[in-house]
Amino acid sequence: MRPLAIILLAAGASRRMAPRDKLLEHVDGEPLISLITRRATRTGLPCYITLPSRSHPRANWIGDATAVQVPDAAEGMAASIRAGIAALPDHIEAAMILPTDMPEIESQDLIHMAAHHQGSDGPILRACAKDGTPGHPVLFPRRYFDDLAALKGDTGARAVLARAPVEMITLPGQRATTDLDTPEAWEIWRARTP
Repeated sequence: MRPLAIILLAAGASRRMAPRDKLLEHVDGEPLISLITRRATRTGLPCYITLPSRSHPRANWIGDATAVQVPDAAEGMAASIRAGIAALPDHIEAAMILPTDMPEIESQDLIHMAAHHQGSDGPILRACAKDGTPGHPVLFPRRYFDDLAALKGDTGARAVLARAPVEMITLPGQRATTDLDTPEAWEIWRARTP
């Protein structure tokens, strides 16, 4: 497998869940951030996780992932992506970016995405649901790192995705699109999840 890393985005304010923190909500008996970090590190790929600060309560649940502090986290997702990209060693040739509010993503999904990486000249790889709906994670070859490092605001990498070749990689069911941002989303997901 080519040298690539996983960047887990966990520096957001979780405003729509206030006063609760969506990443500290429990799934299968552990905080969501712990579950997703464990699944990511189980791939054997280096994992970096963005946090608002190293003293944030989420930092207690990141296991073996490398913490990346995002001092300007209030700016939005772009700040997390910039910090994650800046933390990567020079030998890393691709970054798989995954928000940590996606409870259905499994280790094998991340391995499946990594296996489709075609090197520095390959396309961006974007996970999609079984029905073709685009989701996460998204794998960016190194040639897009400068673009990612220049992102602003809270729209993530949409601008980069809009002007680059993207290959969709289908994941089972709705794994690539199930993200839990609100109390209502959590309630619906818990009601349908055994």
